[in-house]
Amino acid sequence: MKNLLVRLLITTILIIVLSYFLPGIDVTFKAALITAVVLGLLNTFLKPILVFFTLPITLMTLGLFLLVINTFMVLLADYLIDDFTVKPNIFVNAFIFSVVLSLSQWFLNLFVKD
Repeated sequence: MKNLLVRLLITTILIIVLSYFLPGIDVTFKAALITAVVLGLLNTFLKPILVFFTLPITLMTLGLFLLVINTFMVLLADYLIDDFTVKPNIFVNAFIFSVVLSLSQWFLNLFVKD
């Protein structure tokens, strides 16, 4: 349970930091916390279903289509959360946000022991 809260806090801080550096991403602290929870739930329950149904295209693109699925998760979180917005070039901003967030989470979660 402690690890889950630490990972949630890491994701929340990353969302806030990325909103300062990436143009078109606007979020408040409360919305960042909600976004971290929603993205966690979407990645837990919806992403495996999408990966299963898009397995042929994912294999054909050597896994690069997973980046599109991650982008879709960010856009869905944008739709569900009022204070989390992805602006102008919606797909491009969401794509960059999802890639940087995923890489940052991977790196920082290396330091969280299971």
